[in-house]
Amino acid sequence: MTPEAMATTHARAFTGRGQVWTAREITDLLASPHVFAVGDAHCFAMGRVVAGEAELLTLACDPAHQGKGYGRAALADFEAEAKARGAEECFLEVAEDNIAAQALYRTAGYTEAARRKAYYPRQGADPADALVLRKTAG
Repeated sequence: MTPEAMATTHARAFTGRGQVWTAREITDLLASPHVFAVGDAHCFAMGRVVAGEAELLTLACDPAHQGKGYGRAALADFEAEAKARGAEECFLEVAEDNIAAQALYRTAGYTEAARRKAYYPRQGADPADALVLRKTAG
């Protein structure tokens, strides 16, 4: 899984929903020893672990492959790698209008810890709140 392939998948997954990451941005993130990626060309998760806390930076699934379990698998792989790196808790942010992603995360045991008002810009619409979700690693 190259940064170029990841950027292509990210662009397909987030078109119209927010900032799309470039291959360069992904490369720069992965240069950190704290950052890791799991998954494949259809769906990947990128996260980081620092001081016992994991943050899911993004989970991107190509729309052509959504609903086939790739997101659930990438999330499980993220959690396993985070735990292997010493994470005791996992955090993520999800847009309040991204109902499918919220369902995935809640089914996996994440609960709302906080809310960031008007966090995600939307073209031609009001910004969406970000829900901060957390889960004990394990």
